[in-house]
Amino acid sequence: MEKKNRIVIPVVDMGNKVVEEIELDSRVFDGTVRKKTLYQAIVGYRANRRLGLAQTKTRGEVSGGGKKPWRQKGTGRARVGSTRSPLWRHGGVVFGPHPRDFGYTMPQQLRNEALRSSLNAKISGGDVIFVEKVHILHPKTKEFVKFLEALKIQSESVLCVLDSVTENIKRSTKNIPRLHLADSSTLNAYDVMNTRKLIISRDSLKNLTKRLKNA
Repeated sequence: MEKKNRIVIPVVDMGNKVVEEIELDSRVFDGTVRKKTLYQAIVGYRANRRLGLAQTKTRGEVSGGGKKPWRQKGTGRARVGSTRSPLWRHGGVVFGPHPRDFGYTMPQQLRNEALRSSLNAKISGGDVIFVEKVHILHPKTKEFVKFLEALKIQSESVLCVLDSVTENIKRSTKNIPRLHLADSSTLNAYDVMNTRKLIISRDSLKNLTKRLKNA
C-alpha cells in the first residue's frame, strides 16, 4: 500500500507465504516515473545492440568494369567509362549503407534515473514480487517451475533479479521459456520494461537501493 510516498511491500518465501512487510526507501522508490528519461534510456540501449552490418558496394568496389565499353566519341551514344556505373545493371550503389556503429553513451546519472523510473512503474503496476531468498538445492528445472507455480506467474514473461546467480539456479532455469536472470549490479531499465513480471530477492533489493540512492 502507498500513503504519502510511503510504500510498504510484502516479502514472501519460495512457497508464496508472506514472511514480513518492509518499507521501501522513499529516496529511491517514491513512485515517480520519468517517461522521457525512460524512453531515452530504452532507445539508447536498443541502439547499442544494433550491429549495423548492412553494406553495399560502390562502383569502385564492384568487380569488373575495367574496360571502357565503347570509344569516347563517334558512336552517338553517351560517354561511359565503366560498366559498373551506378546507372547500369550490376553497377555500384550510390550513397548505400556501410557498416557503422549506432551506439552512443548516456550519462550514468540518466541511466540510474531511468532504472529508478522503471522499477517505480513496475511496483505501481503490481508487477514486482519480493522474495526473501531464491535458493535451489538441485539443478533441476522442475524445482524452479514449482517456485513459479507457487507465485502464480508460470505463464508470464519473468525477470528474476538476484544478488548473485549460482550454478544451480542457472542450470535449473535455462530450459524455462520467457524466464531471464539478471544481476542487481548490472540491471538496466530495458531489462525491467522488457518483461511482464519481476522477482526481486531481498538482498537484490538492498543492492539496488544502495546503488540508486548513492547515484
